[in-house]
Amino acid sequence: MKTIDVIDSHTGGEPTRIIVEGGPDLGLGSLSDRVERFRAGFDEIRSAVVNEPRGSEVVVGGLLVEPTKPEYTTGIIFFNNTGYLGMCGHGTIGLMVTLKHLGRIKDGPHVIETPVGVVGAELLGSRVVVQNVASFCLHANVEVDVPGYGAVIGDVAWGGNWFFLVKNSSEQLRVSRVEQLTHFTKQIRCALEDQNITGQGAVIDHIELFDSPVDPNNQSRNFVLCPGGAYDRSPCGTGTSAKLACLAADGKLDPGEIWRQESIVGSVFECSYQPMGKTTDGIPQICPTIIGEAFICGESKLMMDPADQFCMGIRK
Repeated sequence: MKTIDVIDSHTGGEPTRIIVEGGPDLGLGSLSDRVERFRAGFDEIRSAVVNEPRGSEVVVGGLLVEPTKPEYTTGIIFFNNTGYLGMCGHGTIGLMVTLKHLGRIKDGPHVIETPVGVVGAELLGSRVVVQNVASFCLHANVEVDVPGYGAVIGDVAWGGNWFFLVKNSSEQLRVSRVEQLTHFTKQIRCALEDQNITGQGAVIDHIELFDSPVDPNNQSRNFVLCPGGAYDRSPCGTGTSAKLACLAADGKLDPGEIWRQESIVGSVFECSYQPMGKTTDGIPQICPTIIGEAFICGESKLMMDPADQFCMGIRK
């Protein structure tokens, strides 16, 4: 019987499940190459770890892999119920707390390698300061016609994943309205794909709404639809990075100025940015800093009995 050891944590309410033993050997090479090996040869493992009956659409998984340079702390490939993620902010925070729990790292600065680039992660107890990959606003004020809702205007931005950040929504962001918010954002995502609005040719698979914060100490509240249809319980690290890039592009947030992003469940990331040159297309980039907190929830040994019809997860 195959077994996989995992450690579960949550960052601002959003779960992360890290494979610490028993995962697939993806060999060496770039992490983007290893993602493709994961997808082509071991996708059943992804499904078994995060899909029902062991997981759910909310769970983000991570596979520890050897980094390409010895000075990096670790490599990580993040995934969810439908596929693979470029970067995951809340997952990186959960990863750091998990590695500390295992006794593999101590408090202080570390370097984490992801398929879309290297990120800095300073561990401070249960708090982690993440310096994310370069982020930028690709297109501002993009209009998409959403059936049943009309014209929706937003920015297309990169924060480690591709986002459409809605600017003209009047939706109230409350947990009691999650069903309506999920339907709205799914319709936006479908409309973007139908109308061939992409992030440099890639599908825009994250949709982000904004509202006034419940706590006046914060600047904004958000709702983020993730790939697969679940909403992010945390303020979303890559989504907040994309938000900072748009604020910088609009001249609404200065370098080093604090932005406190509140999630729909009330958890908060404290954020800021510094300019960092331009893309090859001449688009200004920023280096976002995201500070969040994670806690260990449990340790498990997942068992995959070949006699079990659903041993490799229920796929949608």
